[in-house]
Amino acid sequence: MKKFTFGTPETFVPSAFCDGFDYRESEIRYPASNFVFREIASGCVLEFPIEDDCQIFGFGLQLKQFSHRGHKLKMDVNADPVTANGESHAPVPFFVTNKGYGMYFDTARYAEFYCGKQKNPYFGGADPVKEGPVSEGGAADSESALYAARRENAAWMSVRIPVAKGVDVYVIEGDGITDIVSQYNMLSGGGPEVPEWGLGMLYRCYTGWDAEKIKSVADYFRENDIPCDIIGLEPGWHTHAYSCTYKWSSRYPDPDGFLTYLKDRGYHINLWEHAFTHPDADFFREIAPYSGDWMVWGGVVPDFAVPEARKIFADYTRENLVEHGVDGFKLDECDSSDNTGGWSFPLSAEFPSGMDGMQYHSLFGTLYVKTIMDALGDRPTLGEVRQMGALAASYPFVLYSDLYDHRDFIRGVVNSGFSGILWAPEFRSAHSREECIRRMQAVVFSVQCLVNAWNYDGIPWVIHECEEEVKDLLRVRAGLIPMLKEAFDEYHRTGKPPVRALVMDYTDDPETYNIDNEYLFCADLLVAPIAAGTGDERDVYLPVSDEWEDYFTGEAVGNGKIHVKTEGIPVYRKVKR
Repeated sequence: MKKFTFGTPETFVPSAFCDGFDYRESEIRYPASNFVFREIASGCVLEFPIEDDCQIFGFGLQLKQFSHRGHKLKMDVNADPVTANGESHAPVPFFVTNKGYGMYFDTARYAEFYCGKQKNPYFGGADPVKEGPVSEGGAADSESALYAARRENAAWMSVRIPVAKGVDVYVIEGDGITDIVSQYNMLSGGGPEVPEWGLGMLYRCYTGWDAEKIKSVADYFRENDIPCDIIGLEPGWHTHAYSCTYKWSSRYPDPDGFLTYLKDRGYHINLWEHAFTHPDADFFREIAPYSGDWMVWGGVVPDFAVPEARKIFADYTRENLVEHGVDGFKLDECDSSDNTGGWSFPLSAEFPSGMDGMQYHSLFGTLYVKTIMDALGDRPTLGEVRQMGALAASYPFVLYSDLYDHRDFIRGVVNSGFSGILWAPEFRSAHSREECIRRMQAVVFSVQCLVNAWNYDGIPWVIHECEEEVKDLLRVRAGLIPMLKEAFDEYHRTGKPPVRALVMDYTDDPETYNIDNEYLFCADLLVAPIAAGTGDERDVYLPVSDEWEDYFTGEAVGNGKIHVKTEGIPVYRKVKR
């Protein structure tokens, strides 16, 4: 790994807030002469050539696209993206290739990556040089031919970073994508340490329930021998939720008694919140001077880059929630959205730390997580957050989304491993018994077993008449926990993600370059979920360099392309030789 500095990098960058940042320079083969840097009126640009057969992956939580060669991506923090343009809850300016290298751009700006464009050899008065064909296709003699996608002779990447006049770029080389990604994760201190209970089922209750109803649901799980480790509460626990007061509502007249009831029955407790602080919050007057110049939903936006703001928020959380038994949090709304109402603060916002709105949007989720980690102290956790970006591998928080296409959710599982983030394809609703089961199958084989029943006035699998099937799935999950804990321990030690795209471990296998609906789980499992609403059949590719067996039956299945028909979830184990 080697750092290249171009121009004058900004002060507010992800590495400046990464407590475990550990850069260790080593020799690399990638030539510095490949880079062409220049300042422009709107910021700076970095250009470099890429190989003709270079495949490009990564850029954070990308739900709409897998392979990025030939595409433009903008690292825009935006909830609910509707197209494959790079927008994401968690964009990360880091990509990896199948050519033995990856690059991390240490910036909090909305960088634009053109992943393969064609340079003009005649620019600047150069002599004409025949470069071969410039694009596919000839004359457009039909409407379909006229508007068909065309591949350019695209041999360069161009990266524009707005506002900034320089950037640090870390070039990482390795034997395959998993090795490169592992090094990137170790740059931020490695994966998080997580407790085994965090890997069990987290059941988020209906937002309209009161304490007594939630206690009865907790009893339902125990009485019916349904594995559940964590009870989560949604916005209804606050006296005011948009913005937040962080105070128990009248639905919970005895919060300590309620928490004790759950803990006595072996549950951990996870609370929903966001950071936009309502004037009725007990610490509002203390934190208001350390907030940005715009309000959201009538609340102030704390600047968690300022130590005083972090301390005020963390101290309140510790004294009023953590020390009373809460050991997990769901940190919502720390992204923003141009697609669902244009909420949150503008990019022109100003913060006491000196950041503007763009920088704070990029760092908001990670700084919020750091604040909550201060509140938790040495208490173990595995929580949820709506936004995290670069250098976030070491935080025990899993991303989630309000988008809900099941194929996108599966693609999110596959893509997350490229970028040092964790992703939960949570169950949140279903329109049929089949959809309930299919979504639960993917939930069970993911890093966090998250059932978000916030809008179910009842138990989803009881409503959808598939209780026995879901019970069986949750028992499968319980059996996976030791394996998943070992994978997280390795993630912490070496940076190797617990969930990986096939191309990560099988970088030399071209068959894996476009597979966005299968993934490697823990050390030796391959999971190929069947998306809800697509029937009971699918094709599965098992890399040919290994032999495979059915995870559930132990039956040998060989390798290569196979066709599967099942109401279950196809899962295979690599055969040890």
